[in-house]
This record gives sequence, C-alpha cells and structure tokens, in this order.
Amino acid sequence: MANDQILTAEQVVGRAKEYLPQSDADLIYKAFQFAEHAHREQFRKSGEPYIIHPIQVAGILADLEMDPSTIAAGFLHDVVEDTEVTLKQIEEAFSEEVAMLVDGVTKLGKIKYKSQEEQQAENHRKMFVAMAQDIRVILIKLADRLHNMRTLKHLPQEKQRRISNETLEIFAPLAHRLGISKIKWELEDTALRYLNPQQYYRIVNLMKKKRAEREQYLDEVIGEVRAQVNEVNIKAEISGRPKHIYSIYRKMALQNKQFSEIYDLLAVRIVVNNIKDCYAVLGIIHTCWKPMPGRFKDYIAMPKPNMYQSLHTTVIGPKGDPLEVQIRTFEMHRIAEFGIAAHWAYKEGKDAAQPSSLEDKLTWFREIIEFQDDATNAEEFMESLKIDLFSDMVFIFTPKGEVIELPAGSVPIDFAYRIHSEIGNKTIGAKVNGKMVPLDYKLKTGDIIEILTSKHSYGPSQDWLKLTQTSQAKNKIRQFFKKQRREENVEKGKEQVEKEIKNLEFDLKEVLTPENLKRVAEKFNFANEEDMYAAVGYNGITGLQIANRLTEKLRKKKEQEQETNISESVSELKSFPSNKRRESGVRVHGIDNLLIRLSRCCNPVPGDEIVGFITKGRGVSVHRSDCPNVGGEESESRLITVEWEGGLNDRKEYNVEIEINGYDRRGLLNEVLQAVNETKTNISAVSGKSDRNKMATINMSISIHNISHLHKVVERIKQITDIYSVRRIMN
Repeated sequence: MANDQILTAEQVVGRAKEYLPQSDADLIYKAFQFAEHAHREQFRKSGEPYIIHPIQVAGILADLEMDPSTIAAGFLHDVVEDTEVTLKQIEEAFSEEVAMLVDGVTKLGKIKYKSQEEQQAENHRKMFVAMAQDIRVILIKLADRLHNMRTLKHLPQEKQRRISNETLEIFAPLAHRLGISKIKWELEDTALRYLNPQQYYRIVNLMKKKRAEREQYLDEVIGEVRAQVNEVNIKAEISGRPKHIYSIYRKMALQNKQFSEIYDLLAVRIVVNNIKDCYAVLGIIHTCWKPMPGRFKDYIAMPKPNMYQSLHTTVIGPKGDPLEVQIRTFEMHRIAEFGIAAHWAYKEGKDAAQPSSLEDKLTWFREIIEFQDDATNAEEFMESLKIDLFSDMVFIFTPKGEVIELPAGSVPIDFAYRIHSEIGNKTIGAKVNGKMVPLDYKLKTGDIIEILTSKHSYGPSQDWLKLTQTSQAKNKIRQFFKKQRREENVEKGKEQVEKEIKNLEFDLKEVLTPENLKRVAEKFNFANEEDMYAAVGYNGITGLQIANRLTEKLRKKKEQEQETNISESVSELKSFPSNKRRESGVRVHGIDNLLIRLSRCCNPVPGDEIVGFITKGRGVSVHRSDCPNVGGEESESRLITVEWEGGLNDRKEYNVEIEINGYDRRGLLNEVLQAVNETKTNISAVSGKSDRNKMATINMSISIHNISHLHKVVERIKQITDIYSVRRIMN
C-alpha cells in the first residue's frame, strides 16, 4: 500500500490476479474501461487525468485482497456523481451488487441544503446506512479518502484543513473500529501534516536524529529474542515496529510530554505459527527482561471488538528503557493489518459474501440503523455516531463474565440499556465490584457491574438524559416518555411551540391553522399534529425547529412586503444634497447626505473592494464585494457603486474579526496578545478553544485603520512559533 507509487490499471488487475481467477480479473478490467470512458476529458485539481484517482482507489482495494465486485466498484465509485452515467446503466453493465456498492459511496450532490455542514452530514448518513447493509461500502470510501489525502497538497489550505479534520473525526476512527491499521495510521499521519505541520515535521526530524541509535538498540533486542526462541525450536518472524507520528504527537499532547520523555518509540513484533507458541514466547520475553506491572494485555483470550488479537507486554529492556513487545499468530497479524477486509480474501471456489460469523463480531455497526430511525436530522445522527462509535471505549464485565463495550464516560444506566431496554427502565441502583455506586458513577475498564432493578420502579427520570453517554440509552429513555406520558408531552410540546412562534413575532391564529399544522407534521414524518407536539415534549425535536417550519411561508411573505421598488429608491437617494462627509468613511458616487452603514457580516475596511446595497428604511449597507450576502440575481438590482473617502491615510478605526489556528501549548494566547499589542492595535474581544488533538483556535476582534494595518497584524502573529494560519472571517 505504498503511497508514492502511481499504479496503472494493468498493475491493479495484475495484483488482483494473484488471488482471483481470470474471469474475475476480466470483470475488474471491464470496470476500468467503463470508468475510463465515463471520465474522459475530466481532470483533477493537480492537472492529472481524473481516471488516475479511481485506479488508485481500486489498487488500494486490491492490496486489501477484496472481492471482484468491490474492486470494480472502486473503479466506478465516482461515475454516477461526476458523469452522466446512471446507476441503472451500471446495474445493466455489471450487476445489482456493484450498483449497490457504487450507490453507497455516491454523494447527494443534486439535492440543495441550507449549509455545507448539513450536506456533509447527509452524505455521511447515507454512507453509514449503506454500510450497515453492506460493510464493503465503507471499505471503498476509506480507499477513496486515503488517496484523496495522499493528493491533498493540490487543494487550498482551508480545504486541506477541513478535509483533514473530517478525516481525524470520522474516517481514521472508523478504520480503527474496522481494524484496518494500514489505512488508519496513514490517514492520521497525513491529516496531522496538514493540521499541524510544525509539530509534524518537528517529530519527523527528531525521529531521524535518533534513527541510528534506535536501529542499533533494535538489532540487539531482536538478536537476543531470536537466540532464545531458536533454543526451544519455535519458528518466528521478529521485526521492529516504529511508532507512528500521530501516536507520538497524541502522547506528547495528552500527557504533556516532550519528545525526549517518550521511551516506547519502538515495539518488537513477534509472529508465530499458533496460539500455544504465543504464550511460550511470552514466557521467554518475561524471562529475558523484567515485565512492567500493569502493562500486560491479553487480546488473544479477550479480542478487541474489531477482532484484533495479540499479546502485549512492556518490559524493562537492555538499556533500562521500556520496551513494548507484541506477540501474535500469522492469521492474527493479517487481521491486525487488514481488519475486517481480511475476511474477504477471495479464493477460487469460495463465495466473497460477508461471513455470517463476521456479523456477530461487528454488531456495533448494526446499531447504525437504530440511530438512523431515532435521529431527527443528519447532524444529530452524526453526533450520535461520533459518541457511540468513535469515542474512546471502556470494557465492562457482567456478573457472568461477558464483556460489554461502552464509550468512555458511560454510567451504569448506559450499561443497563445496552443489556435490555426493560432493565434500563426498571433500574433503581447499581453495584460495581461488589459495592453500591451512584447512577452517575463513571465506569472504568475492568469493572464488574450488577444492575439492581425493581418491578415497582416508576421508570427513568428526565435527569437520566443528562447522565447517559450513549445514544442508545438516550433514545430508549425518550421512547419511554413518549409512550408513558403522551398527554403530558403533547401539552408541554404545544406550549413550547407557541412560545417560539411568539418569540418570532407572529400571530398564533395566523400560524396555527389546520392546513399549516398538517403540512409541517408531514414534513417531519409525523402521523398528525399530536405526534409532533409529543415529540417536542419528550425532547425528540425542538420547539424552534417546528416554529421555524410553521412560519416559513409567512416570513417569506413579510420579506416580500418589505421589498422596495429599487428605481424609486434610487430616485429618492439622488434627491439628497451632496458633498457632506459621512462618519462611515464611505460615500455613494454622485450622491451625498445618505444614511450609510458598514455591514457587520463582512466588516469592510479601507483598502477592501466594496459595494453598496440599498435597504428599505435603513439607507445603504456597505459590504465587501466578495461577501456572500450580496450575491445572486435577486440582489443585483439593489447594488449601487460606493467608494472610500480619505483613502488609506484615514485614521478612523474599523472592527475586524480574525481567526488564529495553532498548536495548543502553554503561553500561546499570551504571545498572540503581546504580538497584537506590539502593532499598536486595540483588541475589543478575544475567545479561544482547543480540541482533543491539541489544535487551538483563537477568535479575536481588533480595531484597525485600513487593509495595510490588518496585513501588518496578521504577519506579526504568523511569526509566533506554533501558529500555522491566520485568517479574516465573516460573521
């Protein structure tokens, strides 16, 4: 899966021939020819012919030894989205199976959404639901994302950051949950290179400096292990595994460690023929070097949910430094590298269908259908998914010794609802490791938990919605209130909706007509208005969402009534006397004495290209010419020529919003504030936040004289160590 080689279609087919019969190789090549014809005359941002991308995606799938339908879909994955080809044509040319896989990874490009975030969430929802029906959909998507990350340098910096963030939030954790470490590590390392290049290259350079020292140490360790293993006639492959850059970065960020404080940069991997030999080699390792307490993990007896199996131990190595050792069989190693994809190793005479045992081992992705049914919109669906599938996990034991996997931060109520909804509804207490604990107790890996129930329980409390971590528990609790307290919820929901309508300044009688209520209820897939009010009452949907839908037609009508006759407005504007300087620093060409205000959405400053926008009763609103709020055919007739007065020598102050991104280290904010102060610039507001990857975002409102002043501030901030982007933002 080398990322520096551009494969040809013939090389991809040749790789597939290593494990597929000729007839399947012919199908794959036919898919390439179909895709090549469909993408003819199309090019990527890099200037390369577009077909290169599908070839590389198919190549990644062939490296994973996927079945012929999946590799064919890899070649075809973009034809429906980017060409005139239809799914029906793919089904006729290939099969219903190939068409289904292509459909699963095709974005919803032809549907209009309110925002890019909403569209992206809908695309993800479609992909994950398709994945729940056939897991191969996500394998194609992962291959697609991997090659896109390899070619990310050809995109603008803002897109690089957005795509890299999305990769770290969704695709890398998904590759981890599917056990495909070969893809996971490359996605994480590449994303870090674009999100935090300074830290990425710093770690790379530090690793290079100590490479010779590490290799010598590794040779010494491997030689000692090989000698000991040969003495007991165990056949083994022994190798060193360097830590990946992102894992080092995470350890430095989360544990506040310097590079010099991270000792386990290397792990020794020992691969043997059978499980008996795994434990025999473990004994040898613990005989050679002293094991560190609490650092032994037996993933063979208790595999991870992604089917990963291995023995992990950390010992005090030859030079007194910690040394991590992994021991596994060849089959376990294959699953560790390829994860779920290892189960599609297609041999002649065998089906490439999903193994039935696989579904039992990956029950977590079946819950996606449940998320889909319970979520009111795509954003809520994705948030549920991130919490339940992509967060760090803890492993809890039932009294019978069964292992239950839950997101970190889960409480006994989450555990109860994971077992059964009735147990959750009847929960009155919990015991952890034999002792009573409160229901907000944060469960830890290794806890043995027993749920106490009562037939006389009144059911869950509304407060449980704040305590629970899993979407499954929250959904079950909401369903309980939906069924048990319908009348109360209907009344409560109706009050919330009416309150929101009043806040929007609309008349209730005008809004709450039977026809309007029926229309909105159907829009949200409710059988009637009572079901809609009940959903608001048990927090299944917000009152504001319903109120916005109910008032949308009236709002449009009100906007139309406020539309002014532009020709009359311009005539009226021209009737004013001229040659009077305005406080805004802007004047309308040939007209004076107007009410002119600078728009807050884009905060124009002298030096920016600007345009005026005529508003009824509020004069002229001045925007930057690239402001999205003045685009479109409808607004063209309301635009008017404006210009700055006083030029760049004007000392009037203008408010500008900037966003600063960097590595979240101690003292970063103070250095930024000091840098801005050095440019003699006033700061009116500042706020900041840091994400789980130690990426800091600082938002600042500053007062500047003109565009040159702004550039001076931005360039000074960029000189600070660990700052990698400064940009002007719109409200």
